[in-house]
Amino acid sequence: MPGNNNAERTYIMIKPDGVQRGLVGDIISRFEKRGYKLIALKMRSADEELLRRHYCDLTEKKFFPSLLAFMTSGPVCSMVWEGLDAVKQGRQMLGETNPLNSKPGSIRGDYCIDMGKNICHGSDSVENAEKEIAMWFGEGEVQSYVQSNSVHIYE
Repeated sequence: MPGNNNAERTYIMIKPDGVQRGLVGDIISRFEKRGYKLIALKMRSADEELLRRHYCDLTEKKFFPSLLAFMTSGPVCSMVWEGLDAVKQGRQMLGETNPLNSKPGSIRGDYCIDMGKNICHGSDSVENAEKEIAMWFGEGEVQSYVQSNSVHIYE
């Protein structure tokens, strides 16, 4: 859908704490109810090499070893969502990085209180979304289809 402003994509990942707490379905439901289209989904165990690429801007931080240990402690659920302003709206739906600063109604505001266990990751820009999608999904894993209810979501 080149040129379609409703085709912006974002990468959303439910971290091991969200998977362990059984929040995958609730988080998917929030994005679906909002009107976003799920175009890729998989559960996997992330290895250190992939996480170092994903969090390349954080590798020199003191907390990086504990982040790496946490992110390899269990499976993650990787998703690609598509829709109007998906990156910005996706991050608003997730809430602030520090859950204590997140408003009730956001995913982090409703489901967590500790920054080290903040349930999910969302791309922070369209450019980073495309990089993260390519990093976490291989060729043919991201789908393209017409969402039958889109006429009820978009003008």
